[in-house]
Amino acid sequence: MTDPILTARMEANRTDSNTIDRYLETGGYEVLKNALASMTPEQIAEEVKASNMRGRGGAGFPMGVKWGFLADSDPKYLVINGDESEPGTFKDRQLLERDPHQLIEGIVLASYALGVNRAFIYIRGEYPKPARRVQRAIDEAYEKGFLGDDILRSGFSLEVSVHLGGGAYICGEETALLNSLEGRRGEPRLKPPFPAVEGLYARPTIVNNVESISNVPWIVANGGTSYAAIGPERSAGTRMFSLSGHVNKPGNYEIVMGMTWRDLIYDVAGGIRDDRALKTWIPGGASAPWLVPEHLDAPLTIDDATTLGTMLGSGAVVVMDETTDVVKAAHSIVRFFAHESCGQCTPCREGTKWLQDILERILRGEGREKDIDLLLDVSDNISPGLTWPPAMTTICPLGPSATAPILSITRYFLDEVKAYIPVSEVAGV
Repeated sequence: MTDPILTARMEANRTDSNTIDRYLETGGYEVLKNALASMTPEQIAEEVKASNMRGRGGAGFPMGVKWGFLADSDPKYLVINGDESEPGTFKDRQLLERDPHQLIEGIVLASYALGVNRAFIYIRGEYPKPARRVQRAIDEAYEKGFLGDDILRSGFSLEVSVHLGGGAYICGEETALLNSLEGRRGEPRLKPPFPAVEGLYARPTIVNNVESISNVPWIVANGGTSYAAIGPERSAGTRMFSLSGHVNKPGNYEIVMGMTWRDLIYDVAGGIRDDRALKTWIPGGASAPWLVPEHLDAPLTIDDATTLGTMLGSGAVVVMDETTDVVKAAHSIVRFFAHESCGQCTPCREGTKWLQDILERILRGEGREKDIDLLLDVSDNISPGLTWPPAMTTICPLGPSATAPILSITRYFLDEVKAYIPVSEVAGV
């Protein structure tokens, strides 16, 4: 088993891993000192590219490749996406709250590599404690000379600030986040232009997830090829998963991808609560189509999840046992997305509300047999073909995300959906 990369400090020092004193005692900022003294920005960028690390925010795009798209025009910006609003996800909260200096060191290294002198950490509005911890860590880093002008007398300068969001799920989408940072309504932008060309304040911008950037100090210290050697080739490195639901040991776990879902649910998470049978699980946050027990022995990798018609997404695994009413579970997710739609795109604004209304009619016992086809028809208008990754009639994936639970319950639990339909409706009376 590979030693933890992201959680080692917080596991060893449960009470003060967030402080700069503990960070320095455990080797913190040594990577930064060495890099600024002996590495060029290009060398750091090459190590990150060689790591083959795919972004941990949900899209799974290789971080080093993304950095390579940044337009060479000053000023440039780095924005850290800490708007962790995907239901079931709480891994970034732990990193923000319990090891913020690891994130800050990663930000300085990334900024140096990218030629950026201004960075922003955008944190979810419902995360006041993590935001306070990060702000305190930033203040400490300024006091010690790890942020500000002429960092460690290297000639490199960087200003970092925290921005607390207003609690909108849509601001987890990178362009909606940039609109929010600019003081505008949190709505996704059409792409192209992509943020790497025209992002914050219409300037070249890289947006990276908290977990992604927190890996950078280890990658620079140990080399990108060492990171790439951990786990499967296209799912390299360790990754944090948030396990919740009907398991005996819910929580955040840093694992090496490549194990099976059976390993994750029954060994890592301790199995199903009260020895009940596993019914289904959401493998990558509420946006992901569900898996069922026949998938337990599938490898846990980004590409294998895609092959199964789903995704690892944000790393949130929500486990449901045999007592779960899957129609109610699907309704809960659809209602969330309907509420969080920014309203910019008609298929999402209208379609998610239609899906919610139809499910509520079914749950009241007033459903019609044709409502099942109607659910799929509305879903198809939001995400044509109902395939995964989804085709989209919307600017961002929020609308298609609402179709994931519909696709799941009609694919695997159609009899349970039909059981809600009155007999007279099924018989056509």
